[in-house]
Amino acid sequence: MNVLLLGSGGREHALAWKLAQSPRLDTLFAAPGNPGIAAHATIADIALADHRAVIDFCLRNSVRLVVIGPEAPLVEGLADNIRAMGIAAFGPGKAAAQLEGSKGFTKDLCRREGIPTAGYERVTSKEGAVAALGDFGLPVVIKADGLAAGKGVTVAATRAEAEAAIAAIFAEADGEAVIEQFLEGEEASLFVLTDGKAIVPFGSAQDHKRVGDGDTGPNTGGMGAYSPADVLTPELERRAIDTIVAPTVRALAAAGTPYSGVLYAGLMLTDSGPQLIEYNVRFGDPECQVLMMRLEGDLLEIMLATAEGRLAELPPPAFADDVALTVVMAAKGYPGTPETGGEIAGIDAAERSGAKIFHAGTKDDGALVASGGRVLAVTATGGSVAQAQAAAYEAVDAIDFPTGFARRDIGWRAIERERLGADR
Repeated sequence: MNVLLLGSGGREHALAWKLAQSPRLDTLFAAPGNPGIAAHATIADIALADHRAVIDFCLRNSVRLVVIGPEAPLVEGLADNIRAMGIAAFGPGKAAAQLEGSKGFTKDLCRREGIPTAGYERVTSKEGAVAALGDFGLPVVIKADGLAAGKGVTVAATRAEAEAAIAAIFAEADGEAVIEQFLEGEEASLFVLTDGKAIVPFGSAQDHKRVGDGDTGPNTGGMGAYSPADVLTPELERRAIDTIVAPTVRALAAAGTPYSGVLYAGLMLTDSGPQLIEYNVRFGDPECQVLMMRLEGDLLEIMLATAEGRLAELPPPAFADDVALTVVMAAKGYPGTPETGGEIAGIDAAERSGAKIFHAGTKDDGALVASGGRVLAVTATGGSVAQAQAAAYEAVDAIDFPTGFARRDIGWRAIERERLGADR
């Protein structure tokens, strides 16, 4: 069958790489793609915001399934428009995509359904937000209500930091925010597939949001990740599905807006159990890269069954026991203004060791060059987090990217736990 994959980042390169392995695939198209995706797919010149153009392309090219990688087209209702034309789409409709499109929507749903999450206040003005701070201790979490590409969150340790974050949000027209209680614990990412009825676990991961070693510096879209998340035990995963994910899926179905696709729950593992930090309505980036490295079986079949409401008919997805770990190589200046145009070489040498280099922000300008903030996701596997980390950094060191940088400690908490376990 013919498939259209939408997106241009490292997540989409990982999906293209895995989809291309399916025996059911005839032609994989991708738009807008990137040089890495082009190794697996035929690149199509389509603007994601032009829903009519996407649909026309599908009809002309007998596309049976559209896989929507990024969140913005989902929030804008692209999946609904594709389905209206009788084409299967992997990804939720506009109403269900509010889980990521509006943090306030999600928090209100949690309150109605009794889903464990941090206490919060929705605010629609700068003055109201500043006044609401008095209801919270420090640190306090300030979140922009809409899409923010993983970077619209401030954990403010002081009142001044909180007020500065509020001012930045309400400097934008139509600014809205959610102020949240700060939760203590360790974060983990849980992925499930659902067609609105069946709910199937689809792996776990931990990512590193801070730009600097030791989890220091400003938040980014993600500087690295590993899977599985050892802190999310089978018991905690089941508890999170039963108390957080399943009530969410039931509530959306009851509202007549069933959720279809992958649902990514960002969790805080507190002393009282898992609590929801936020939902994403697509695969994480760079979490997708480590999930795809571990996934065994046919991703296309899994996605098609999800899109067609047949998820319960499939056996549970299988993942390799090995750990996968990815290190993001970013352009200098990120997460501020990245230095684009820097040449990149050595990818073939880096992959000779068995690592996979997923392109996130690259373009072919006669030579391969950086075209964004996060540029490459260098991904490797191993029998432990320490082994996967060593393999990933061996590949990082084989890449010649003078205007790039990477954290050197991805997976450090899990490696410390492995060391302590070995010492017992």
